[in-house]
Amino acid sequence: MKNRIKECRKVQGISQEKMAQTLKVSRQTIISIEKGKYNPSLPLAMQIARMFGQTVEEIFILEEEDQD
Repeated sequence: MKNRIKECRKVQGISQEKMAQTLKVSRQTIISIEKGKYNPSLPLAMQIARMFGQTVEEIFILEEEDQD
């Protein structure tokens, strides 16, 4: 699953460390999610989306949806 977390984070000027603290996860978790090595739980995905004022679908993109 791809995501737009890094892009959204940069636009809002939020560091990985600050995001991790806000979501009560490790910075390594944020790094892994951004790199697509770890898919967050649904509650965490919803928290991330809420943090950026977007829907889960706007932040996370399923691979098969990305193939046009």
